[in-house]
Amino acid sequence: MALAFLDCPTGVAGDMLLAALFDLGLPRSVVDGPLAQLGLAGAYRLTVTEARSSGQRGTRLSVEGLEPHPPHRRWLELREQINAAPLDPALKQRVLGVFTRLAEAEGRVHGHAPEQVHFHEVGAVDALVDVVGVCAGLLHFQVEPLICAPPPAGHGTVRTAHGLLPLPAPAVLELARARQVPLAGAADLPAGELTTPTGMALLSEWAAGFGAQPSMLPRAVGIGLGHRVLDRPNLLRLWLGEASGPPNNADALLETVVVQQAQIDDASAEDLAFLADELRRAGALEVFSQTALMKKGRSGVLLSVVARPQAAPALRAIWWRHGTSLGVREQLQQRWCLPRHLAQVDTPWGPVRVKVSLLPDGQQQLKAEHDDLIALARREQLSLREVRAAVQQALADPAALAEHNAAARQDQD
Repeated sequence: MALAFLDCPTGVAGDMLLAALFDLGLPRSVVDGPLAQLGLAGAYRLTVTEARSSGQRGTRLSVEGLEPHPPHRRWLELREQINAAPLDPALKQRVLGVFTRLAEAEGRVHGHAPEQVHFHEVGAVDALVDVVGVCAGLLHFQVEPLICAPPPAGHGTVRTAHGLLPLPAPAVLELARARQVPLAGAADLPAGELTTPTGMALLSEWAAGFGAQPSMLPRAVGIGLGHRVLDRPNLLRLWLGEASGPPNNADALLETVVVQQAQIDDASAEDLAFLADELRRAGALEVFSQTALMKKGRSGVLLSVVARPQAAPALRAIWWRHGTSLGVREQLQQRWCLPRHLAQVDTPWGPVRVKVSLLPDGQQQLKAEHDDLIALARREQLSLREVRAAVQQALADPAALAEHNAAARQDQD
């Protein structure tokens, strides 16, 4: 697996992403093969050239449709075509995911069902080449995860099949809204479309998070050039590498999380406890508070939440429903986590789950689940001390724990 970071100072388009992958050395067969399986052999001409933009080298890509009368394919027919093709299952899933997101966004913009969306706006063959090529390329390089800088969507207007439209393009704005993709300001960039609907759909399907470059060791950089001439290099950079961290930390996992915070001074302790419980129920990994001195000398708390990025919208809804703060700060961060899994040990009163984490030196760190200890103590009318002692005795049997470890890993696989 390769950690990847996408730096996109002048926006994202499908052809720019595919060009960056070719710049990394992607074989043409990785793209042409799946397109042939979709029945598109001879329906396009793909030109890949080394070029320059404002003095910076990179790879530029052009797709020319060769169909004499290109149809305006509806999503309903295109979905059937993709499902019927003998594509690799992982590639088929990604391609369907990208087009589903795009069809849903276009359908919402135009006010009709996604199945009725015609892909004339992005060009049927162009879109297929870009989407299939980018998905096949990212799978070829085993990208997992992809972190992306917030893309600038553009400003001004763009001429489309529906006339002159404001920027960001309606489908781009809808994708960003639906998938909670942060958009960078573009006021200091020339007017025009910077991020296309196809580019945004690819990001919303593939990006695990949006934010600053994670700590990583870059091994290769692919540069994809855009076609527009700007007052600066029109490019994006796709970095491939591996997570970097402290010495002897090779087994730790780098994750992207979202951190939400609000300072509160007008809620009771009971209301704050309820808000924290509801945030946990909505998917928060951690909820904690710190004492804070607010304006006018009032005492308050700083309530913090750590969660997966995809949980952010649901958590914001909880803040608004049960909190009193008028604002919530939010940022993406990286955190290092030790590999862990759940096992269980047997006691005279029943099984207890144990969290097993693997330290960088190969040793295991064991911690019994406190809820299980409490449940046994209440049911058997024992003290926590007695139950914990029984668990410690069970953990002293390496063979029994190894058996449960293996069972737990098998269940997770």
